[in-house]
Amino acid sequence: MRSPDFGGAVLENWQSEFLQFSLFIAATIWLVQKGSNESKKLEDVGLESDKRQRVGRHTPADGPRLARFDDWRTRLYENSLLLVMAVIFFATWFGQSLNNWRVFNAEQLESDEEALSWGRYLLDPDFWEKTLQNWQSEFLAIGTMVVFTIYLRQRGSPESKPVGAPHDETASSG
Repeated sequence: MRSPDFGGAVLENWQSEFLQFSLFIAATIWLVQKGSNESKKLEDVGLESDKRQRVGRHTPADGPRLARFDDWRTRLYENSLLLVMAVIFFATWFGQSLNNWRVFNAEQLESDEEALSWGRYLLDPDFWEKTLQNWQSEFLAIGTMVVFTIYLRQRGSPESKPVGAPHDETASSG
């Protein structure tokens, strides 16, 4: 469990998950697909007002302290979910690159070939093949889920509209 092979494989999987989460969080702020359960109501698209978000002077007395400021602390707090997911993504990408670099160099040395520096490995097709193979599978999975929830139904599922609901009706408005 301490081998670079194991570390690289685990971090490749985690990396793609956190990239997916980060992009999903960012995309749901702005993107709207009529009929998709993944979208806000049309009238709620975007960042919304400070009053609706209850920040600054609109923060209730028992609300989070960081929501009360009108400076960088509130900006940081109001984007904390996306920031944490992005930091985890970059940390796992970094860890994956180090582990796979160690494996790559061990294989190079076994074949009497020259080892690469970590920076050079980041430009090597081996690194990008390992990275992108996970990303494409994650985007395929989430993309099909988003598109399929617009048209397909699953009785009793919170991700699905009621079976008899029209296609353009979202779960939040239906």
